[in-house]
Amino acid sequence: MKAILTMAMILSLLMASVNADTPAEKPSEDLTEAQSQKNMEICKQHFLEIRKAIQAYKKEHGDFPKSLSELHPKYLPDANLLLCPTDKEGGKPISYWNADPKMPVSYGYEFLPKNREKKNETRFVYSDNIPLVRCLHHINPDKVSKEGLNLSFSLKIYKSDYNWSPEDIYGSPEAAIAAFENALSQHPDDRRFFDLYPMLVVLYTKVGNEKSADALIEGFKSPSMIPDNKGYRSVFGKLRRVGLYEELLEIFKTAEQQPDDGVILFRLAHIYEKLGNTELAEVYYRKTDPKYELWGKPVTDFAATDLDGKSISLKDYRGKVVLLDFWGVWCGPCIAEMPNLKRVYATYKDQGFDIIGVSLDDEESALRDYIKENDLQWRQIYSGKRWEEDPLAQQFKITSVPSQWLIDRDGKLITHKARGEKLEGLVVEALKDKAENE
Repeated sequence: MKAILTMAMILSLLMASVNADTPAEKPSEDLTEAQSQKNMEICKQHFLEIRKAIQAYKKEHGDFPKSLSELHPKYLPDANLLLCPTDKEGGKPISYWNADPKMPVSYGYEFLPKNREKKNETRFVYSDNIPLVRCLHHINPDKVSKEGLNLSFSLKIYKSDYNWSPEDIYGSPEAAIAAFENALSQHPDDRRFFDLYPMLVVLYTKVGNEKSADALIEGFKSPSMIPDNKGYRSVFGKLRRVGLYEELLEIFKTAEQQPDDGVILFRLAHIYEKLGNTELAEVYYRKTDPKYELWGKPVTDFAATDLDGKSISLKDYRGKVVLLDFWGVWCGPCIAEMPNLKRVYATYKDQGFDIIGVSLDDEESALRDYIKENDLQWRQIYSGKRWEEDPLAQQFKITSVPSQWLIDRDGKLITHKARGEKLEGLVVEALKDKAENE
């Protein structure tokens, strides 16, 4: 195989898009090893009782509960069984998106009504061995051991990292291979199962079956697998997940000659970026995204209403460096980006930096709860609509979130890609320009 990645790195890449919405956090305070193990054993006992309660609920209702709080008090009399002893906040799961809507519950529940459609798709592909209830409070990033605790849809209890792997849910690489091969034999043309192919590459390599791994990779490059643009998008996903960017470049340079809807050029930009050719990556990104042409130009003003019912416009912030942040509580990457926003805001707010949040949530209570619990101090524009209907999202042609537009003191766009590590440096430069011109 041409590309060599550590198994942990590849598995992390594979599973991130399947079962993670936000990164894991450390337990709320450092514990001794003995206390940590004791807390884990307590949670195991809690999961045994929760399992019994779910079984009783299913027997009566024919389905899983809508939330863990539905088990209390009829099926689970002791509400303390829903609290992890490592959770020092008294009932707050690591992932905000699967928090219980009615009462303090430390454990994340993967089958809330708003998540059911997506989760059922995942169950269809990966089986009922995927997690239903999760406790992630024990995970410590400094440890190699797997300390997350899961209760699966099949009501099996097992450990995993924050991002569960095929071996976690099936018990071994061999069992995962057998399950994936069987699923693909039954659904050879169903695109929902195509992510199993790159996972099989990893699993074959792990058990020493390089021949099967190489055969799959060669199969990805077969013209019969990429007859049109949709096929190119599919093969991109497969090879990207196992880090084969040289192979992807070979395929997509050929694909560039085909009629394109913009996706192939965008994929080429991503490939060049991963291969370290930032100049070519920029060329291709500009071909696919007309927003680049807005850099250095005045941003069109708007008049809107914030979450408190007060009027707000971009011209109100003239003289400041401002970040226009399109986001949503339901968006995992948005939530993952929030600690970075809070840090940059706290560091530079007194130097002329500010943020305007544009919430694309349709549940006001969830938005208000998140803002309060995470102490977001900047103003939020809220229409109650997602980007398909939100006026500002339409004005700025937002098609994905988070989307972060950094605007200078004169109201000109610096970049519409002010995310992650780049944000602070861009803010510092913009503030420096301001100071030098005063």
